[in-house]
Amino acid sequence: MEKTVESGISSAIGKLFRDNFGKGPEAIFVSIAKPYVTIYLRNFLAPMEKVLLKQENELKFQETRDLLMKELTPEIQSIISSQLGVKVDKIYYDWSVENRSGILFTELDSNQDETTEDYLHYAAKDQVHEEIQRFTQKAQKSPQQLTSYMLNSRTLISRREDILVLIEQELIQSGFENQLRLSKRKLEKSLIDKKFLESVLHQEIQDLFVDWDFINDTGFVIFILKEKK
Repeated sequence: MEKTVESGISSAIGKLFRDNFGKGPEAIFVSIAKPYVTIYLRNFLAPMEKVLLKQENELKFQETRDLLMKELTPEIQSIISSQLGVKVDKIYYDWSVENRSGILFTELDSNQDETTEDYLHYAAKDQVHEEIQRFTQKAQKSPQQLTSYMLNSRTLISRREDILVLIEQELIQSGFENQLRLSKRKLEKSLIDKKFLESVLHQEIQDLFVDWDFINDTGFVIFILKEKK
């Protein structure tokens, strides 16, 4: 049943993106591990976006994607909601220009039965949390609460609460949320010690993504890991 739901979400998202970007992702991988649903997009770059990147205008690329995603978010929420039969309040997303990949994800109602694996048996968990706390504190402040889950063998998600500093809160209140998000994406990714995390996870990191719920002062980091050889 779950595979059918995953296929349904993948097919509908693929069509939505083809209709609106002129080209859809080459591959879409949907993972459902309540309370999270992740949609990983591979080799996704529209013709017009290629022009922007050829002109080395990555900021304009990010801004254009974000504008279009704001238009598409209600439909993405509807797709996931209709397939799973649950309410979807918010869609998070991020892109890797270098890898031509992206992530869409949502956090379902916390009252849902959770099926995520907290990987407590992984000796690496404490070290993963230490690294997440380190770069989060360097970028803003150490999270008051930090959790992380392995959604599957290749997807690790971290949730951080109470991380925004006062100047960031003021920028959000003043209407500079989009500019702050673009700046924080670049900053946080530059601070993450991928080599260290790969050494403790014993897997290469293929992609990493970040996004925030600024209203509730919550940040997410998603690591897409390469399959073990």
